Amino acid sequence: MLAIDVMTTPTVTASIDTPVSEIARLLLERHVSAVPILDKHGQLVGIVSDGDLLRRHESDTERKRSLLAEAFTNRSRLADEYVKSHGRRAKDVMTSDVITVNESTPLHKIADIFESRRIKRVPVMREKRLVGMVSRANLLQALVSAALPKEQPRGDDQSIRARLLTELQKKSWCPSNILVANGVVHFWSQVHSDSERDAIRIAAENIPGVRGVRDHTWYLDVLPMY
Repeated sequence: MLAIDVMTTPTVTASIDTPVSEIARLLLERHVSAVPILDKHGQLVGIVSDGDLLRRHESDTERKRSLLAEAFTNRSRLADEYVKSHGRRAKDVMTSDVITVNESTPLHKIADIFESRRIKRVPVMREKRLVGMVSRANLLQALVSAALPKEQPRGDDQSIRARLLTELQKKSWCPSNILVANGVVHFWSQVHSDSERDAIRIAAENIPGVRGVRDHTWYLDVLPMY
């Protein structure tokens, strides 16, 4: 699946001069966790998330330090924190270095971005125009949709075994032998861990037509070293 398949559109946006209080209202009323910020030409220049509004002087949540701790804190960091907690417009509190994707970005790459950059959403671009947003919630929605029951063809034992062997042939934990009888997969192998056993079972359960899985594995005995 691609970004275009799951993205939210139309996207709620704000301008660089939108008041912070208005952005907070948008986040609450539209049930979103971030608002892209556009300049007067409609170009994406930043994003304001709920995290950007976490430390605000109006709600008495701005970061407070002792005089000693403040003396040992970098001056630029202190100034940045003040701007975030007291800035009145989007341009003061927004994140300018925005990570974006395009409509054809695969979801697995978006998941990689979420993990590596520790963010919760990305704007989706078509050339230089904002066309949508993909959030972690959208990825969960894709998961739920993919898990909905589908009509699966009942495969014969031979085709089930062939498909499973194709799936497992390049895996280091591939079992020694697999047999299929009446749609039930039986696998035999030495294993090093429960994870190997679970991986084999899950691979079998994902093959269309499989009615059950029988585990005949045993742990690999490791001789003590003297």
